[in-house]
Parts: sequence; C-alpha cells; structure tokens
Amino acid sequence: MRTSTSLRRKLISVAAVSAALFTAATTSVAVAQDSPTQEAAVPAAQTEAAPGAPAERLIVGYESGAAEAKSNKAAEADAAAKGKEAGEDLDFKRRLGSGAALVDLGENLSRTDVSDVVAEYRADPQVAYVVPDRLNKPLATPNDTEYSKQWDLFETTAGMNVPGAWDVATGSGVTVAVIDTGYVTHSDLGANIVAGYDFISDATVAGDGNGRDSNPADPGDWTAANECASGDPAYGSSWHGTHVAGTIAAVTDNGKGVAGIAYGAKVSPLRVLGKCGGYDSDIIDAITWASGGTVSGVPANANVAKVINMSLGGGGACSTATQSAINAAVNRGTTVVVAAGNSNANASGYSPASCANVISVAAADRQGNRSYYSNYGTVVDIAAPGGETNSVAANGILSTLNSGAQGPSTENYDYYQGTSMAAPHVAGLAALMKSANPALTPAQIESAIKTNSRTLPGTCSGGCGAGLADAAKTVQAVSGSGGSTGGTTFTSTSAVSIPDNGSAIESPITVSGRSGNAPSALQVGVDITHTYRGDLVVDLVAPDGSTYRLKSASSSDSADNVIATYTVNASSETANGTWKLRVQDTAAQDTGRVNSWKLTF
Repeated sequence: MRTSTSLRRKLISVAAVSAALFTAATTSVAVAQDSPTQEAAVPAAQTEAAPGAPAERLIVGYESGAAEAKSNKAAEADAAAKGKEAGEDLDFKRRLGSGAALVDLGENLSRTDVSDVVAEYRADPQVAYVVPDRLNKPLATPNDTEYSKQWDLFETTAGMNVPGAWDVATGSGVTVAVIDTGYVTHSDLGANIVAGYDFISDATVAGDGNGRDSNPADPGDWTAANECASGDPAYGSSWHGTHVAGTIAAVTDNGKGVAGIAYGAKVSPLRVLGKCGGYDSDIIDAITWASGGTVSGVPANANVAKVINMSLGGGGACSTATQSAINAAVNRGTTVVVAAGNSNANASGYSPASCANVISVAAADRQGNRSYYSNYGTVVDIAAPGGETNSVAANGILSTLNSGAQGPSTENYDYYQGTSMAAPHVAGLAALMKSANPALTPAQIESAIKTNSRTLPGTCSGGCGAGLADAAKTVQAVSGSGGSTGGTTFTSTSAVSIPDNGSAIESPITVSGRSGNAPSALQVGVDITHTYRGDLVVDLVAPDGSTYRLKSASSSDSADNVIATYTVNASSETANGTWKLRVQDTAAQDTGRVNSWKLTF
C-alpha cells in the first residue's frame, strides 16, 4: 500500500508532463535535449514518466509463450526477481487489458535506479518490451468568452464543410468513445451520452474519493497552488471531456446551444484524466475496453465504440505498450483519432500523436493556417479546425462546458483552442463515415479522409498531413455519392535484414493496374523492427529513381522500431512500376529488419 508521501510524489511527476506540454515553443522537451551516450544503460526516454522525472511504474510485455504472460503469480515472482537483481523492491500491481504487467518501482528511485531495473527486464528474452508508465495531459487551452457562431463547421475559408455531409449521414448507429476527463451533465449533450467507465486507478488522481468504477462523471480536475509541483499556480476545472464530446455529438435541431458534427451518434465517456493528468496504463485499459477488449475487473462493454477520440498526450514517442493497445483496437475495427499536441514542435516526440494506426490531427486557425501552438511533422495525418483564442475569443471552438471553477456548477458554453478541439472534428467525421458505410475499415476511413481533404488555405510550416479535412466530400465519397475512397493497397511482407552501420537495403513493391500518376497523398506504411530507430534513414524510391525522405537519422530518437504511415506527394510520379523502400542504419551497435511495408493509392 502506498503512503501519502508516495501519492504526493506521483502528483509531482504528473506536473512535469504539464510543464512539457504547455510551455511556449521556445522550450524543448528534456528528452530531446539528451544525446544518448555509451555509458547510459538505458536511454532517458525509456526511464522517464515525464521529461526529467524518473518513472515510478513500468509496463512490461512478455512474449506470448512466457509463463508471465498468462499468470499473475509468475509475473509477480518475476518482478521480485528482477528487483532483487537490480537492488530494488518491485511490486506487481495488475495485468492490463493488453496483457502486459504493471510494475511499481517503489519510492525515491533515481534515473540510474530505474535504468538498472529496465536493463534487467530488457536482458530477459521472454520480455517483449518494457516501457515507463508515462503521464498524459489534456491538450486544450480554455478562454472565457460569449457565444458566437461555429465557424469551424461551415465557414468557406477554413471550416470543415460539415453541413454538406448531413445530407448523407448524421452518425446514427455509431458510438464514439471519448477517452478524457469524463462527462459533466449538460442538457445540450445528455441525450447522446451512453454508459462509459471511470478507468482512473489512483484515488488521488481521480479526485472523486475512489479508484475505478462504472461512473465516468467528471468531478472537476482543478488543482490548488503547488499541488502538482512546487511553484505551480492554482488551476480551475477544465471540463475538457465535455467540451470534446459536444464537438462530436451535441444535440442538434433542439432550438438551443451548439450543433454536434455527428449529432446522431452516441458518446461513451471514459475517464482517464484527473488531478494533474493520467497514466498510460489507465489509458491503455480504456482503449482496450472501448474497442471491445477485456479488462480484468471491469464488466464487458455494452457500448463498443467504432471510433475512439483521444485529445490528450505526453512527451516521448509512442511506447510499445500504447502501440500494442492501439493495434489491437484497430484490429477489432475501431478507428483511433488523436490530437497532435500543443507544443509547436514535431509530433514525433509526443504520444499518442506519434503512434502508428491512428489518425493524428493538427489544428488550423480560422484563416486556415497551422495554429501557432499546433504540433506538426510527418506523423501528422490531417488538419482540422482547432482555433486560436489569443487575440479574438470567437476564433476558438465553441462547445458544451460547465461554469464550475472546482466542482460542477451551471452548464454553459465556451471557446477553447487546441489540437484537443481539432481531433474531435475528425472523430465526428469518422462517425459520419461509419454511419454512411458501416463496412468501412479503420484504414479505409483514414485513407478516405486524406484523399478527400482540401489544401490548407493558409500555411503550415513543418507539415500538416494531407490537408484540411472536408466532411461533405469525404462522406459523399464513402457513400458512393462522389469523390474517392482511396484504399487500393500494394504490400510487401518479405522480411529484409538491416545491417548494423552498413549499406542501405531495399525492399521492392511492383504496382500495376493503375492509370496515370500517383496521388498527392500517397500513403507509405512502414513496419520496421530496430532497437534504436534514431540510427535509421528511410526513403521511398519511385519507379524512375526519384527519392522521397520519410525519416532522417536523429540522435535524440531513442525509441524502438519504426511503425508509422507517411504521406508523400507523389503526384509527379507514374503510379505503375517498381517502388522501393530504402533503409540504412547509420550507427553501430543496433540491428533490425524491415518486416513489411505498403503503398496505399
């Protein structure tokens, strides 16, 4: 049992994530500043819960044939043995819905201590992965103002062209899981809320007097001064999950309030964020349960979601534990939409923005520029309205909210800005698509959103994916009313080994049966196993020999593997012919292989 001192220590670590996410663009994440050295047993990114804060818990995935993968007793014994070898007292806490084990590291461990424990697990061939249980924060910036029109839905310049989609679909028959702060009662949203769950396992973070339960009600995430970290000011409650849910499915045509993008859909609120943030382990269980998976101790989900929205994130690239849960959700047929992040930085350094098999969403302002705070980069798939309230509040995104500074008070509406606001626009669009065509797979939904997007009317330095999402064109396309669903895929599953610090290798795919040139948003899906992906340079080689850089080497990118989908403007290339994926390892001591890759036209 943790003491009050232990719980206090957890809140301090959560605050470190907050600082990393909400600091101005001139501040960089500590992990990115650390160059890996040969002396470090384990890279910093694999030992920290937040930049500069040693992990307090680890998520350990075992190989499928290991006894620890099937037995809590075996996993508990393994934790004790690993702790003994590292000189630390480890405590097996529980099995996650993904099958991984959650291990508590005890109190007052330094980064070196954590590194020793991680090294013990990594040395075990029965361990598939070991990652820190990182902390996440909601990705929005609130601003108190009065009601105005929802430019984000219909304005010609940078609106998402939603009314044209309503002629085809309203989201009927689709449940969207909002993995966030929970839900506070609102009369403009309540008719579209179905049962969810409170997945916060730490009572202090939960703030509602208990741990996990079936009530996802948001009690408020306010914090007193210094509660999360020394020097922090007091913060009022954000009611963040309710704002996100309103963008997706606020009740429409009821004579008041705001319109939801998929107003015929239902929202299942899953609470994972509380006081000062929320843990990866709780988010992983929420992803699993939302998509129809089993989580020990939690009743079966009667409202399985076909779309998940995660307007949250933390520093560090996508962990294997989070990626595993997302992959399983997508394999069950659930589309996962995530916010790119609000740090005006490359989204590759943030999770879940950098995870594969998600739709990662950047934010655009009212003029169609990348919003000043929005993350960017090759991992971003699409842009959607996120607003900017720094000069004019009405340029933000208006949605359902509550006036309570701490606990719930009277319902209201307010403007927020953030990639948190952009993501639910795309989640709502995904619900409209699934309603129009229930047979669509997550890959087809992502491809169609990109294929039918329009060019950003403003500018986006760094990369905002395929462009600005267009709801009407996309929904019409998947319903057979026009446009292009995309989705023709050519795949190579022949594994190719990557030599350590050696020559580049190439894996070919022959494309045939296409007419004309490749698309301006050609999707390149890559699955590469490698123990230090920062060593890798990855290029797409067109049939005529032209190259397109997908990934550069980076000494600060210390995570394992490259599992990602890149968007390439290949419109100048003939589609038919032999395309190649070229990969080179540029540094010593790590090896890997190309497992598979694919081109989606």
